[in-house]
Amino acid sequence: MKKADIKLHVELDDSNVPDKIIWSSTDGENTEELPAKAMFLALWDSQFKNSLRIDLWTKDMPYDEMKRFFYETLQTMGDSFLRASGGDPMAEKVIADLRDYCAHYADKMEILEQQN
Repeated sequence: MKKADIKLHVELDDSNVPDKIIWSSTDGENTEELPAKAMFLALWDSQFKNSLRIDLWTKDMPYDEMKRFFYETLQTMGDSFLRASGGDPMAEKVIADLRDYCAHYADKMEILEQQN
C-alpha cells in the first residue's frame, strides 16, 4: 500500500494569530516545505456525520487575495463534487447553480478583472 504524508506547520504570534503557514507533501513533484498565506482543511467524521474544519490565514494575507481564494475554493469544490458524484444528473444541475453563484460572487467582489 502506498502512503503519503502531508505536513502543516503554523507559527502563531502572541495573540495566536498565524504568522506563517508552511506545508509539504511526500507525494508530489516537489517535497520541500512551501509557504502559504491561507488554508482550508475539511475532514469528514463518518461516526458523527459532520465535517471538521480548520480555516487559517496569516495576518499578511491581502483582502483581495482572500476574495480570490474563496472564489477558487468554491469553484474547485464544485469540480470535486462532480467527480465524486459519478455523473449524477442532479449533481450536475446543482453544480451549475454553484457556478452561477460563483460568477455572481466574482462580479460583486470584483474578482474577474483582477485576473490580468
